[in-house]
Amino acid sequence: MSFREPAIAGLGITAQGKVYGRTAPQFAAEAVRLAVHDAGLELTDVDGLLMSGGVTDSMGIHLQGDLGLTDLKLLTYMQGYGSTAAQMIQYASMAVQSGMADTIAVVWADDPLKDKTRVSESYAARSVPTGWRGITAANGISSANTMYALAARRHMKKYGTTQDHFGHIAVAQREWAQLNPIAQFYGTPLTLEEYHASRYIAEPFHLYDCCLVSNGGVAVIVTSLDRARALRQPPVRVLGWAQAHPGNAGLRNDDFGLVSGAASAGPRALKMAGVTLDEIDVVEVYDCYTFTALLTLEDYGFVPKGEGGPALSEPGMLGPGGKLKVNTGGGELSAFYMWGMTPVHEGVVQARGQGGDRQVERHDRVLVSGNGGVLDYHSTLILGTDD
Repeated sequence: MSFREPAIAGLGITAQGKVYGRTAPQFAAEAVRLAVHDAGLELTDVDGLLMSGGVTDSMGIHLQGDLGLTDLKLLTYMQGYGSTAAQMIQYASMAVQSGMADTIAVVWADDPLKDKTRVSESYAARSVPTGWRGITAANGISSANTMYALAARRHMKKYGTTQDHFGHIAVAQREWAQLNPIAQFYGTPLTLEEYHASRYIAEPFHLYDCCLVSNGGVAVIVTSLDRARALRQPPVRVLGWAQAHPGNAGLRNDDFGLVSGAASAGPRALKMAGVTLDEIDVVEVYDCYTFTALLTLEDYGFVPKGEGGPALSEPGMLGPGGKLKVNTGGGELSAFYMWGMTPVHEGVVQARGQGGDRQVERHDRVLVSGNGGVLDYHSTLILGTDD
């Protein structure tokens, strides 16, 4: 059996944000069709389908029938929360390498937003605590917001990280969003003063420390590099990958808020890709909160552990024109929230050189990360141009 290098050959994204009247499976089906068309393929070329959904959890393997796909060689529904998108691409890549399947659609979609319903209710209605979790809920700790706030407080206490440090991340990503026409905050800049003036969600998090909530879907097509070279778009090579799942879900040990799975998965993914950290040109990290982005960048080694706050706040470090090219589309804080598909989407766009006004000049190696749970699950991808 000959080795087949995997590559991403197609990318599809639906309208994002407050898009009502459509279900997650409908968004998913559209995203797959868009990705197939983007690659210059037909639906009949697809012989593998990996899918996942968000809080609505209305996705399932019945998507095969919705798309009219027959005789699939690979079919499954996955859930690793924010780490799922990159995980699915990893499994699709392994399937291509082994010959298990040739052309695999990977899709994520969700529809938490409902018309005439407050955004804050989209997730709250689905996180009613039961059993022993009711104990923490009785003390106001009942959501991702409050759990991540505790993690951020731990980092602040240990290392002296401040809200100002978080604010610089929020402002920098909003600057990137001003160059991204599909970003939900496109045309709405943010200053550090406006960041501090925004209401608290769960201290120390202000409104702009927290990710958006979006309806929509994103899909990619994974196939062999040789085949991708014959298709419509510039191939994006999948060079390396790794996962890290500490197993602390529901448990909070001495490392809570101080380390993420990036510390373990990052070096292994880089080793597999045969590249070093200083060879990474673009970084697309999971940023459900500003704190998550800061912690992840520390754990990958882009800034020293415990010094992420001051380092990332230095003038000329983040944002367009900055030393670190991080979340170049605006990320989940300012572009759209498709869980792990947000960094995947922008990573593919940058690797292709199709970022328009936000395109990074050097984009040969792109690091993409996914984070799930409350720092419980992690996935890393190293993407590359076809050089």
